[in-house]
Amino acid sequence: MLNVAVVGVGFIGEEHVEAIRRTNLGRVVALVGRDLEKTQRKALLLGVDKVYDDIEYVLEDPQIQVIHICTPNLLHYSMVKKALEAGKHVVCEKPLTMTSEEARDLISIAEQKNLVNAIHFNIRYYPLIRHAKEMIEKGEIGKLYSITGSYLQDWLVKDTDYSWRLESAQSGETRAVGDIGTHWMDLVEYVTGLKITDVNADMGTFLPKRKKPKKGIETWSGKILKNDDYEVVDIDTEDYASVLLHFDGGQKGIFTVNQMACGHKNRVTFEINGSLGSVLWNSEDPNQLMIGRRDTGNEIIIRDPSLVYPGAQSIITLPGGHNEGFADTSKQLFKEVYQYILDGDYSKERSFPVFSDGFREALLCEAIMKSQKERQWKEIQW
Repeated sequence: MLNVAVVGVGFIGEEHVEAIRRTNLGRVVALVGRDLEKTQRKALLLGVDKVYDDIEYVLEDPQIQVIHICTPNLLHYSMVKKALEAGKHVVCEKPLTMTSEEARDLISIAEQKNLVNAIHFNIRYYPLIRHAKEMIEKGEIGKLYSITGSYLQDWLVKDTDYSWRLESAQSGETRAVGDIGTHWMDLVEYVTGLKITDVNADMGTFLPKRKKPKKGIETWSGKILKNDDYEVVDIDTEDYASVLLHFDGGQKGIFTVNQMACGHKNRVTFEINGSLGSVLWNSEDPNQLMIGRRDTGNEIIIRDPSLVYPGAQSIITLPGGHNEGFADTSKQLFKEVYQYILDGDYSKERSFPVFSDGFREALLCEAIMKSQKERQWKEIQW
């Protein structure tokens, strides 16, 4: 068992705590949050003994081997750097950093210290994602032609919906692309084995002014306040983006992200079209994968260990018909990371997403922002 500290106690921090425990390879021994009283309440509910309001305490604790960074984006770089310099293995929420240069620096430190690093691109860990990946690798879809899809949410539809993610000073220059678009781009590059080479973006902010709560509330809390509890602020990040894509195999593509799409709570979709078939997956129905055919009937593959390829089998816990979902993806990701740490051979290939994947997403986001500003195609300088 590895001793783990989680820094950040909002929605995603709590999800990390639960997933860590379900790996049976890690125990959460400490929580860190900027509001000590709030963190103590969370620790009591979650059954964590040690509570701190400063990351320095867990950096100095020799018993803690792994640190999970689940804070606002602005803090990722400094906290990950401190953790690495203290000799801790790190799992970081996405985006890894606010800039590609910061990400490059963290990769260098992790390599120098020979420390395991991972980024929370958990959508890769739906089992049928790995099955689709293996189908493509085996040539079952044929030559790939196009990759399209979207990531849609509706949690910011109202002008009273607010989160730190709306503020570029805390989340970075791009919000919808940086927050959920990075998941989509990482996912399709992972499944296809292709790399995005060029982007052409169209972005928009539907609500340039919002009502910000005068007191902090948690993301996804749905808490309702009175009019006097808000102040009107300008918004400098995008609600929406559509991005045309070129891939390194000559394929074309496009994806849309929208955090004001009514009726979609958290919907990730992609469709990959090839010469022998198509693959279609939807995160709101994650235990099914549709295979499209020209000359025979379409197929629906369900998440069942007896029906999928070995890569998918390795991240299935339950029998077919017993659905697994969002919370299971983090568990499976952390299991791979922790087992890799416990095995102790850091020269082995890593099956999980690492800091270099976060660096790539930072480069993609920077190119997308340049494309939006200059209204032209931009090449990814990888």
